[in-house]
Amino acid sequence: MNENPLTRLSPAQRILTHAVLLLLAIPFLLPLAWMISTSLKGDAQIFPREGSSVSPVSLANLIPSPVQFENYPAALKTVPFAVYLQNTLLLCLLNVIGAVGSSAVVAYGFARIRFKGREVLFVLLLATMALPGQVTMIPTFALYTKLGWYGSFLPLIVPAFFGAPFFIFLMRQFFMTLPEELAEAARIEGASEWDIFWRIILPLSKPVLATCALFQFLGTWNDFFTPLLYLNDPSRYTLAYGLQQFMSSYGGKYAQLMAAATMFTAPIIILFFLAQKTFIQGIATTGTKG
Repeated sequence: MNENPLTRLSPAQRILTHAVLLLLAIPFLLPLAWMISTSLKGDAQIFPREGSSVSPVSLANLIPSPVQFENYPAALKTVPFAVYLQNTLLLCLLNVIGAVGSSAVVAYGFARIRFKGREVLFVLLLATMALPGQVTMIPTFALYTKLGWYGSFLPLIVPAFFGAPFFIFLMRQFFMTLPEELAEAARIEGASEWDIFWRIILPLSKPVLATCALFQFLGTWNDFFTPLLYLNDPSRYTLAYGLQQFMSSYGGKYAQLMAAATMFTAPIIILFFLAQKTFIQGIATTGTKG
């Protein structure tokens, strides 16, 4: 078990280390704090009167006074937030199931099943990670349009069920760290490769599976370009695309715009903090032996 490096420091060194980390985090937290602060302000505080000594972006103007929580209900009434949320959660769920499940199967084949050309295929798989998405965008769009998928959720869901190269790489590296003796013992007992994969490998791989699921969830949640490219029905818009439409139509309502942005950002921040331990464990143990 790896020892936490902070445990080897004295109390004074730990305090100094945390103080430095907090100072380094401030530049990254300020935009988030400004967004939340603006979502609770009125127009008069967002845009101070001409000649006022208070700047709209100053620290003195960071704390809303008075606090106006009504910006959040107003933002929810302006756009169909519930519809966008439902669409986004549906896509996130299906993409997580498809990407994690299919990638795990492929990764197990590369990690545990020996076949001719395995290493060559794995190198080709990794090479696809260096291919820019713009290169395949037009032929992929033409293919989905020819299949009649344009305007539906299918182009946003189906590709996830064919595996993700990065997830396959992470899972393969993790699977290779698991003791081979477990699989050999299961084969002696008459277990098939599927039984070994389902009953032994997957239960031991929860950290890397959770890490890939979190990556896929965040990627789908934040995805703006794919819905922009394939969706033309407002009832199918996702939160990321709907937020852009809100900004285009009601860009002058900064308080409501920041309220909508806060509601869009809050779930992924909460999710990351809840899954932080599993996420770090999955990254730290990938590719290590022992």
